[in-house]
Amino acid sequence: MNPHQYRTRFLLDVSKIFIVPSISLSICLRLATIDLGLSRIPSYILFSVFIFSARVQLDTLRKRRDAYQFNARPIPCVVGKWPGNVDIMLKMLKAFKAAYIQEVYLSLFEEYQCTTLNLRVLWSDQIITMDAEHQKFMLSTGFEKFWRGKNQKERMENFLGDGIFNRDDEVWKAHRLTARPFFARERIAHFDLFEKYSARAISILSSFSSSSTPCDLQDLHTRFALDTSSEFLFGKNLDTLSCKLPVAGATDNTGVKGTVTHDRWGSFAQAFDKCQEIATRRARLGKIWPAFELFKDQTDEPVKVIKDWLEPLVRDALDEKDRLQAMDIEPPVDQKSFLEHLASSTEDVALMRDQVMSVLLASRDTTACLITYTVYFLSVHSDVRQRLRAEILAHCGPSGAPTLETFRKMKYLRAVLNETLRLFPPVPLNVRESRSQPCTLPLSDPTYRESSPDNPEASLPMYMPPNTPIIYLPLLTQRNPTFWGDDAQEFDPTRWLDEQNGDGPNRMADTTSYPLTFAPFSTGPRICLGVNYAYNQVSYFLVRLLQNFDTFDLATDVQPAESLPPDSWRTAEGKSRKKVEKVWPGAALTLFIKGGLWMRIGKSASDSDGL
Repeated sequence: MNPHQYRTRFLLDVSKIFIVPSISLSICLRLATIDLGLSRIPSYILFSVFIFSARVQLDTLRKRRDAYQFNARPIPCVVGKWPGNVDIMLKMLKAFKAAYIQEVYLSLFEEYQCTTLNLRVLWSDQIITMDAEHQKFMLSTGFEKFWRGKNQKERMENFLGDGIFNRDDEVWKAHRLTARPFFARERIAHFDLFEKYSARAISILSSFSSSSTPCDLQDLHTRFALDTSSEFLFGKNLDTLSCKLPVAGATDNTGVKGTVTHDRWGSFAQAFDKCQEIATRRARLGKIWPAFELFKDQTDEPVKVIKDWLEPLVRDALDEKDRLQAMDIEPPVDQKSFLEHLASSTEDVALMRDQVMSVLLASRDTTACLITYTVYFLSVHSDVRQRLRAEILAHCGPSGAPTLETFRKMKYLRAVLNETLRLFPPVPLNVRESRSQPCTLPLSDPTYRESSPDNPEASLPMYMPPNTPIIYLPLLTQRNPTFWGDDAQEFDPTRWLDEQNGDGPNRMADTTSYPLTFAPFSTGPRICLGVNYAYNQVSYFLVRLLQNFDTFDLATDVQPAESLPPDSWRTAEGKSRKKVEKVWPGAALTLFIKGGLWMRIGKSASDSDGL
């Protein structure tokens, strides 16, 4: 697929709306020998508007008819004050820049008392949902009725290309089959890489700690995740932990997601983040995004930087394959890295690069996000930090290395990670598209269905039109008080612990009845292959971190001023995390903290014996 075909698609859409009706009217006028004179152009415009309006109305009537035939109801539609819900679109674009994460979506759900809505922006269906049942249907029970779809491929083709996150059906299955062996239990249980790169990161933190200098932990966690994953998957150490680190208070170190350094690694990281930001902005604009990139694809420059960075890795793997083949040597799969396995199955440099890009996106950003938000919570909840550190020292001592067995015993560690994932899933929203055949979404979860028993339509499924994008929002689902209680916005790891552990009643959501109330790694056939790898990697790092340090203080004095939470958040009505948030959560495909996570870390004088 040509990554720049979006221009053709957009121009065809514009032609269908404006040019085709004008040409048709012109032909009719000529045949009727009617000369409109000076009113010709206004007549063409009015006729185009009339035809477009007629198409919109016919489309709406057809969907209502189809919903009736399916014994279903149309998805409730947001009604704005301006034609095409342009005011809703502008409100959302403004909120994405200034409001708390996904607050604009939540306000619409609350206003319409519904967990699935049709935004109908610019007369085009765009579904949003925080409904657990609808998400389960999309991702699992009705998986075959949805796909990534043409719209997402169009937005991300230049960035992710043929990678696993940008393909469907047989191509996706082939990619997944290739990657699966590298996340087998015997591979992800090798902790030597976790130890190697945890030690490097801890050494860096120790140097900051000894001088009481603030450090951007988000940046450090990103480097740790990338270095570990690159050696695990590619057999090469990208060695980003040895590169230049951000300096607190520097005026030129603010990047797309946090801080950035001005070196080769910094250029790659900035380009990688920029592509994610552009893809996110395109999704928010909907199908009209090409209007802003008709003459220049905004991803061209950052993608070139990424390609220049990754292609040497790919070519080295191909060269190594050629060298081994010349010696008539074929290593078994269990001795190959993921990149070497790719090289043995294809010589397509672009395909290999796209696969590497997708794996980097998953292994770098999602893992770094989980570590970053966990450390953030440990900094603002001293009781959680103390209890977790006590558990770690009880099972591993002040310097012992953790194992799979100790991880199984450290229930509180897993509870802390799950609670972090519940409130801040690394992928806070995602998109699917219905296929060419319409279907119905099952009955909604009880969030609003039970609050409106007098609505007879609440007992009907919802009609899902064909070829329609649907945005699902795990972050809102996992904070839904219907499942998680009145304290759903609060960080409380004990909700994951059993009565048998002596920690009171288990307040965890009923994941048997509503399994999608907690699915930070997705579910169904496209569930993340690296779930256990991520848990092991993050757990290992946290053990080493808390063995070495016990004080974590947010350095708000060096946090970029524009990345601090607005004062207006503190006085917000209702129950919302933004009242207590000390950082500003942001999202561009994956979650991050705006401006970075600047902290001063250390070890209290009273902890001299490590116990």
